Amino acid sequence: MSGVLENDTPLPAERDLMKQFGASRTVIREAIAVLSSRGLVESKPRFRPIVKKPSYTVALNVISHIVGPLLSQQGGVKNLFECRAFIERALVREAALSARKEDIHELREALAANFQAIDDSDQFYATDIAFHRVLYQIPRNPVLPAVQHGFMSWLAPHWDKMLRSPDRNRVNYKSHEAILMAIEGRDPEAAEEALTNHMKTAWQFVRVTFDEADL
Repeated sequence: MSGVLENDTPLPAERDLMKQFGASRTVIREAIAVLSSRGLVESKPRFRPIVKKPSYTVALNVISHIVGPLLSQQGGVKNLFECRAFIERALVREAALSARKEDIHELREALAANFQAIDDSDQFYATDIAFHRVLYQIPRNPVLPAVQHGFMSWLAPHWDKMLRSPDRNRVNYKSHEAILMAIEGRDPEAAEEALTNHMKTAWQFVRVTFDEADL
């Protein structure tokens, strides 16, 4: 918290911590477990814990172990998907009203990368996320990119099961293109409509992947 230990650097070795604090190995490990549960360090077996500066992304990562089981409940995936759509409708309206030139440029670049990846579904998925990421960055609110990161990480295990193809990728690309055109035209209603249509189509692609109990 003070910055003495830099972000993304390992903690001192267990033996050094025991000596520094005059504590047993058990106490040191318990302390690290508490720090890990609070998102202040990242612990992996056989590796020294890594210091993590408090952030909204770290905070959301901490609750991932709770969100995962919730998504396996009936309606879990759909509820989270609808929440994402609700937020993104507001984001595209905001983008149409207040996006800066550099924001439009980033959206164009993300759309171009999306087009180039149509025939490579794994790469297309990555560029799809990147296009939407720009929308979360436009309001300059640090909470929003963290929320998008949460959506993507929580839904990733389910998205990995989804069937993909160049034809589906092309449909999603055209939806992204319509969203960008509405934002460039400074038309919030058209932007929201394009986003809504995109999410409805995307959900039809998604829902066939899951059992009815998941929906």
